[in-house]
Amino acid sequence: MSLRIPLFPLNTVLFPDGPLPLRIFEPRYLDMVSSCLKTGTGIGVVLIQDGSETGAAATTHEIGTLGHINYWNRRSDGILGITVVGDQRFRILDQQVEPSQLLMADVELIPNEPGQDLPVQFVPLAKVLREIISQLEPPYTTMPTRYDDACWVGARLVELLPMELAQKQMFLRMDDPLERLERLSRMLQEAEHWSA
Repeated sequence: MSLRIPLFPLNTVLFPDGPLPLRIFEPRYLDMVSSCLKTGTGIGVVLIQDGSETGAAATTHEIGTLGHINYWNRRSDGILGITVVGDQRFRILDQQVEPSQLLMADVELIPNEPGQDLPVQFVPLAKVLREIISQLEPPYTTMPTRYDDACWVGARLVELLPMELAQKQMFLRMDDPLERLERLSRMLQEAEHWSA
């Protein structure tokens, strides 16, 4: 299924079911949020390949995540605070830059990974994730949790662990949740080895 959506190029990677708090102040994105709230349209969160979050339209990676705004709040300083929750990954088919420098794209939705029980060898990863989330603030501490779901655990770890953005994007491109967990497990073991 293909859709036409506005893109939000960011220096972050969002997965389905992940919450993403954002502060909006640029006119093109304030207009985008207003339009999305009125029409119920999603926003395409994509990692920047070249360029920056502000100013001229950035070049983005091809795979991103369609998100929907589930919370918004205009702060006293005029900045709009929103929380976007990831819904489904997509692949960009075509994109155009509007005069405002807002990117609009035709995207093909990628089916969500079916829920999978967390294999016993990855239970330590779920414990690491639980520990990380316990130290955060909302929306992370208030989101529904599925520590027994391989897809959910892997996606949240990629979002929250400190790693290169290119690595996070590589994990987003992967279609196998167990392979994602296997690689995360190896990465954490190597990190422990080097810090020991």
